[in-house]
Amino acid sequence: MRTDTAKRIVQLSVLIAGCIGCALLSLPAAGILIAAGGAVLLIDVISDRRRRARILGMCDEIDRILAGSEVIRLDDFSEGELGTLCAQIRKMTIRLREQNAALIRDRQFMKEALEDMSHQLRTPLTTSMLLLGLLRKPELSREERQAHITELFSMLTRMQWMLETLLGLSRLEAGAMHFSPEVLPAADLIREALAPLEISMELKALTLHTRIEGDPVLTADRSLCIEALTNLLKNCMEHTPEGGSITIEAADRTLYTGILITDTGSGIAPEDLPHLFERFYRGGSSGGYGIGLAFAQKIITAQSGSLQARNVQPHGAQFDIRFYKGTV
Repeated sequence: MRTDTAKRIVQLSVLIAGCIGCALLSLPAAGILIAAGGAVLLIDVISDRRRRARILGMCDEIDRILAGSEVIRLDDFSEGELGTLCAQIRKMTIRLREQNAALIRDRQFMKEALEDMSHQLRTPLTTSMLLLGLLRKPELSREERQAHITELFSMLTRMQWMLETLLGLSRLEAGAMHFSPEVLPAADLIREALAPLEISMELKALTLHTRIEGDPVLTADRSLCIEALTNLLKNCMEHTPEGGSITIEAADRTLYTGILITDTGSGIAPEDLPHLFERFYRGGSSGGYGIGLAFAQKIITAQSGSLQARNVQPHGAQFDIRFYKGTV
């Protein structure tokens, strides 16, 4: 307001000075100058009032948006400099709403994830407490005590794996995981990934077939890749019936080094395939926690790789792992 008043004073001062100068030379010229100057001044005053009204209208619209209105009517201010400003405010408003919606989704996701994890941990924790109670009974035989200790160790191992996998998955998603890439023979990775599963596979009488073409290598973090392969092999082992088989193939291709893991289980339900690598997703036939496959995919894709799942004929599931030789 003070700026407008100062501008008006300057305009009037210039007009009066011009009129006085013209009056000394010619009265008609002074009259023309007064008429023209007055018209310009009047137009400027009307224009300023209209601009001020538009600014106040825009402020009212912004207040309405801040109050939670879903409709953005900033398109009404589409001309001149105010139109440019309104377009930028509109973009910013839409962007902030998208970010707010994403935060709400993330908050809901974390709430559901924590509830799911609490439920998943409660079962082995309750079982562990019951086993500890049984172990305190003095009348237990040596065989019964050993069986309870073995089961208790299994429960604790499951909880440890779950927590470590969740921690690794969270670090990957937060970008806090450090990778130490090196050139690795695919045969060595497969052998090390199979090591912790050998006894379980033997107990289920599963047959393992390994087919490696030549000497394929890939560039990746050794320990993380072993963990990803172990999770995939563990999934295949758990979904393959006794007496079944798991086949692992590795080969060097032009664009990538590929590893195929195929089992002879019941396969993956069609409705589960699109969600198989989502964290905490558990299909109707799944008995896991929904984090092992998600962690494996995060590890592989974070290192210029890809992981896909499909069903194979006559039955079974197949995981197609590709470590590309260039960024894709």
